[in-house]
Amino acid sequence: MMLFLLTCLLAVLPVSTKSPIFGPEEVSSVEGKSVSIKCYYPDSSVNRHSRKYWCRQGASGRCVTLISSEGYISKDYEGRANITNFPESNTFVVDIAHLTKDDTGNYKCGLGISSRGLSFDVSLEVSQGPEHLEDVQVHTAELGKSVTIKCPFKPENMQKKKSLCKKSGQNCPLVIDSLDYVSPSYSNRVKFSIEGTSQLVFSVSINRLRLSDAGMYLCMAGDNPSSTEQRAVELQVLKPEPELLYGELRGSINFDCALGPEEANEPKFLCRMSDGEACDLIINTLGKKAPAFEGRILLSPKDKKGVFSVLVTGLKKEDAGRYLCGANPRGLPEEGWPVRAWHLFINEESKFPYSPSVVKGVAGGSVAVLCPYNPKERNLQKYWCRWDQNQNGHCPLLVDSEGLVNEMYEGRLALYEEPGNGTYTVILNKLTSQDAGFYWCLTDGDVRWRSTVELKIVEGDPSLKVQENVTAQVGQTLKLPCHFPCKFYSYEKYWCKWNNRGCQALPSQDEGPSQAFVNCNLNSQIISLTLNQVTKADEGWYWCGVKQGHRYEDTVAVYVAVEEAAKGSHNFIQVNAHANKEAVEPNVRVVENKAESSPGLVVEGREGTGDQAGGSRAAADAGSSEGQGGSSTVLVSTLVPLALVLALGAMALWVARARHRRNVDRISIGSYRTDISMSDFENSRDFGARENMGASSVTQETSLGDKNEFAATAESTTENEEPKKAKRSSKEEADMAYTAFLIQSNNMAANVQVNPSEA
Repeated sequence: MMLFLLTCLLAVLPVSTKSPIFGPEEVSSVEGKSVSIKCYYPDSSVNRHSRKYWCRQGASGRCVTLISSEGYISKDYEGRANITNFPESNTFVVDIAHLTKDDTGNYKCGLGISSRGLSFDVSLEVSQGPEHLEDVQVHTAELGKSVTIKCPFKPENMQKKKSLCKKSGQNCPLVIDSLDYVSPSYSNRVKFSIEGTSQLVFSVSINRLRLSDAGMYLCMAGDNPSSTEQRAVELQVLKPEPELLYGELRGSINFDCALGPEEANEPKFLCRMSDGEACDLIINTLGKKAPAFEGRILLSPKDKKGVFSVLVTGLKKEDAGRYLCGANPRGLPEEGWPVRAWHLFINEESKFPYSPSVVKGVAGGSVAVLCPYNPKERNLQKYWCRWDQNQNGHCPLLVDSEGLVNEMYEGRLALYEEPGNGTYTVILNKLTSQDAGFYWCLTDGDVRWRSTVELKIVEGDPSLKVQENVTAQVGQTLKLPCHFPCKFYSYEKYWCKWNNRGCQALPSQDEGPSQAFVNCNLNSQIISLTLNQVTKADEGWYWCGVKQGHRYEDTVAVYVAVEEAAKGSHNFIQVNAHANKEAVEPNVRVVENKAESSPGLVVEGREGTGDQAGGSRAAADAGSSEGQGGSSTVLVSTLVPLALVLALGAMALWVARARHRRNVDRISIGSYRTDISMSDFENSRDFGARENMGASSVTQETSLGDKNEFAATAESTTENEEPKKAKRSSKEEADMAYTAFLIQSNNMAANVQVNPSEA
């Protein structure tokens, strides 16, 4: 039910859609002459093969077909009309000859069937030709051009006054005569001459013709008006027929203006017709431009014969209309100067993809601009230039797809063929306020695909953060961290080294063996670049960035300078940049490392988020590279056991020295062991006096284990049946401990040299 109601509404209510077919709105001619009517249609395979027709509208609104591309032709058009399709230019032309006044009327040129709506209305007016009097010369010239009128006279008037006047009703005001009179309205544009004394002809040349110059003139020879010899001359001044231009929304259009060598050195201009006869200036070679065309118009001279072109990109609906180009000293439209005319139509059913007309970036950040091109021309060279408002829209080239990069943009600018299929990418980073302006995307192919984008610098901080300037030394290992915010959680992160042909991302680890590889955890907020055993070839610009598939997003650049290593310098440099929302505070830390891996590039990710990005992130990942891990294993397996042995030896020495300082010796007597202070034997009196004290201090010990184990107890006095061994002095124990330490150290060192991995 709802579908039925919707269908009824669509049938009752008028649907206003602008037809993509375009042609001349008005065509005029005279009886007996012919006309050619060109109509444009959108570029598509269907349209190129569809039926083309020319029909005449009747009083009832029905349009009766007169001729079509399928071979039909009405009786009235037989022998005097034809229709021709030009699929390469998406046009077809209707030619009509032997015009009569009956041909005046309203017509349509279109595609398909006449009731479909893919058509354009054309008004044809056929007027009666001028009545030519006998002996009347007719001169025809274009507006702004020149004409020369030749006036013959009889021999008897050789010495008499010659003149030219223009008829105005019953009067004939003088234009010029042989006595040097010149009418003010013809000042500086009319010239009188007689070609030799034997010639019975004088000439009058009028240049920079105006529409008001059209009319009837009289050539006169004689002094007496009543007996003056007269000959009539008719001058017709033609308006320039507008050339049709077919543009598409968001596309580009080119106005080619050929004026002639006379105007080669005059300032050029392009203007658009407004209501009435006024023509509003769009651009001229004196530096003036209309604000509505700022950043998307380019005026270029083509040769020294007065030919120039005006290219307009980013076409809008309001750009449709009538245009004039011309040249004069003021660079403004003026009557009497040659002009060319166009009628521009904008097809709103455009095939050109939508792309932002404005991109925004922050100082120190980056922008990625998507540039459209014709997918059929993917192998043609691509460019990016900056529009210069001070040089008539001159656009100096910044980068191209063949490796050219403007030296002022070295390390900051790259052109990528990705994502392809009709779009390439240009990335500009390390932005400054001076980068604000208009930029153009160009190719060597179809000019209709050229586009413009405006770059605006806004307040804010860059999303990605790295150390600005880094210096490494030859032979060292350098690690650079790149911090990114959580909004890039799901993005692909990469490092690359910039060159004039772009910045190729380093391959990921699973793409095969390489000296450069990427380890990046999706949860990470740091991606690190490691240069192993830095060489001079590693010097240059490095980019850290994020992307989604083939679409590039934010990037940041850092320049790595390489200098010769100083004597005694360490060979590992790690740049530890603490990431936060405000800024990066780089801190360079030097750590000694004797790794002997081959030089190369390593890009690896670090886990952690937010404020945890600190020293723990900057620590080296032991499993990041087999080449580096092998040499590190040898180092660790050598140093750790030696350190443990040294610690054990030091502890043993300390215990021995402590016992020696206490000067205590232990003597075994049978199954008893008595602690006696050596100071008790200093003299016999002391010994005798302290004998009882020494006896009372006897501590009873019983051996409960085997010959190698002794446990002291005051509760058991049972003796072991095994023979008792004499106890060694503390000095002997210290000597034996030191000897055991030396033997163990030598054995361990020998094992490390034979098999370091097992050690």
